[in-house]
Amino acid sequence: MKKVLVIMSALVLLLMPLQTGFAEEVQSQSKSDYLVKFNGPADKGLLKSFGVDDPDVKHMFDRLPVAALSLSDGQAKGLMNHPQIETVEKDAEVQAFAQTTPYGVPQVQGTDAQDAGHTGNGVKVAVLDTGIDCSHEDLNVSGGHSVFDDAENNDPCYDGNGHGTHVAGTVAALDNSVGVLGVAPQADLYAVKVLNNDGSGSYAGIAEGIEWAINNDMDVINMSLGGSQSSSILEDFSNLAYDEGVLVVAAAGNEGNRGGKNDSVSYPAKYDSVMAVAAVDENNQRASFSSTGPAVEISAPGVNVLSSVPGNSYDSYNGTSMASPHVAGVAAQVWAAKPGLTNVELRQLLNDTAQQLGDSNQYGNGLVQSLDAINQ
Repeated sequence: MKKVLVIMSALVLLLMPLQTGFAEEVQSQSKSDYLVKFNGPADKGLLKSFGVDDPDVKHMFDRLPVAALSLSDGQAKGLMNHPQIETVEKDAEVQAFAQTTPYGVPQVQGTDAQDAGHTGNGVKVAVLDTGIDCSHEDLNVSGGHSVFDDAENNDPCYDGNGHGTHVAGTVAALDNSVGVLGVAPQADLYAVKVLNNDGSGSYAGIAEGIEWAINNDMDVINMSLGGSQSSSILEDFSNLAYDEGVLVVAAAGNEGNRGGKNDSVSYPAKYDSVMAVAAVDENNQRASFSSTGPAVEISAPGVNVLSSVPGNSYDSYNGTSMASPHVAGVAAQVWAAKPGLTNVELRQLLNDTAQQLGDSNQYGNGLVQSLDAINQ
């Protein structure tokens, strides 16, 4: 009997250090974060039976029988095989979607100017268009006006078309963690709805929008719109804005042809008081649709331009409508950096520092360049 007891004691002595070592090994196992869904009510008692103590329970959800847990690999495998557990999955890491910089912003030196601290801060830009989605996550709209009386179109902060919101994003989409970056992200945007939700309007409406911009001390007017017929009254209002110190920028039009020899610039861009903006692609080649003629003054990106559209969305559009807001944004950057300039001096500076691209009937003075204008 004594021999048996001795043998038993020896076995116990042999087993004790083995058990102690196993416990230490379990405790030292690295743990990962998991989401665990129960097949029925969440049960902390079940978790405890697997060695999951309160410090490892990061959160117990109320609406679903789910727990966020810190588990070792062994605990996770054990729970996976238990009939009261429906799902065991590793918690995944998420990150904010990175902001995209559309190619046109660096092409006009917008990002270079921003890096140097020039963001258009305090410059008021009126976007005469289809309105702006003022609730868009990537836009900060300071105010506005609609020339329409009907309920469908009388809100400048409702853009049923998308065009105005896209234009606004190119001018001043915010420098944040979402969406796109505009040329002058700290410029003050104003939504002046002169086109209805179908994208059409009248010269009378544009004139009213220009008048509103003058009366409300706008610095820059962007008009990504136009018609083929001249109007002496619309010209008078464009001239009045320019005489009052506003820089007036407009799309040259989309009536160009591949040869680029015709005179097809639209109104109001064709007026002397307005900067007519032609469109180029990412390689600084003229877009075949871009209107040409002696009135073309300057160029900017207008092919496959990514920007904001209503509903916290983003899309790529083509047109001189997309080129014009690049120039308006650059103007805001330069004017904020050089507030002593008159609108006439600013206009001359943008033309003098543009990157020459070729035939002036197609490109005007060339590609607008923000930082070069600021450093001039």
